[in-house]
Amino acid sequence: MPRLDHRAFINTCRDERGVGHHTLRAYTQDLRTFARFTAAHRLSDPLSKDDILAYHRHLRDALGAKPATIERRLVTLKSYFAWREDRNSALPSPFADVRISVRIPRRLPRPIDRDTLRAVLQAGDGPIAPRSTPGEHGATPASEIAVTLLIIKLLIVTGLRISELTNVKVRDVALDGSQILVRGKGNKERIVFVPNHELQEEVRRHSEVRRREGSVAAPLFLNTEGRRLRSATFRKRLRALSRRLGIEPHLTPHRFRHSAATLLIEEGIDIRMVQALLGHASLRTTEIYVRVSNHALRRALERADVLDVLRN
Repeated sequence: MPRLDHRAFINTCRDERGVGHHTLRAYTQDLRTFARFTAAHRLSDPLSKDDILAYHRHLRDALGAKPATIERRLVTLKSYFAWREDRNSALPSPFADVRISVRIPRRLPRPIDRDTLRAVLQAGDGPIAPRSTPGEHGATPASEIAVTLLIIKLLIVTGLRISELTNVKVRDVALDGSQILVRGKGNKERIVFVPNHELQEEVRRHSEVRRREGSVAAPLFLNTEGRRLRSATFRKRLRALSRRLGIEPHLTPHRFRHSAATLLIEEGIDIRMVQALLGHASLRTTEIYVRVSNHALRRALERADVLDVLRN
């Protein structure tokens, strides 16, 4: 059986390539799945093209994996064997002559409609109201609904991934609340702007409270116990809010990201600017939002009323 050096590969991806935590976890899962396959079929080095094709059939037919999962597992494996060959040329990659085409159906994103967004924003209002019980390190957590709504507003305006926002530190926020430094996939940094003056003031007040409470290296958003708010906790809050407001399907952070992109394109923002805001490596990823938005097309056609132009 071939020896798959999982740990060394994962360490290289983390330390040298800056790969994020969630991606590293997926890589580990993908490599373990392949290791089980090689053990069950008693495969040994050097692996061949036929072994990879057999693994593809195993994923598709025996495991019934979805096309996107199959593609990810093969891409992970291909990266692993390229890394292994680079370290030891005596172990060539079995992917050298492999040509596998995995058809992945393009699913349209599901943004939240405007009426639902308005209902969510009206679910609770008012300034950040600190609780009286100090949390970890003496920090006083703000009220749960205030923090939840502040994050929702930021998701709508910035299109951030929830993991990017929950990892923001106090020092990453401009003193006037107008911009935030975030770290995206691959630990790439980018700046997102908060154009709404009312929201800027909310962000400024919240970060000012957090600065007074302690280190600028501390998380910007805390849970009710005074610890860093985690993505999973925020998702639970959204599910509870969805039940309260009768929203189906329930709200998710990524649906707010879809909404941010769709709203910006509907308002005429150039697609390349939306790409930069969302942190997409490829414009192709952003282009899907153009297909989603019929509202923008209708407004553009109304502005360019060709019959009206011909009459005048």
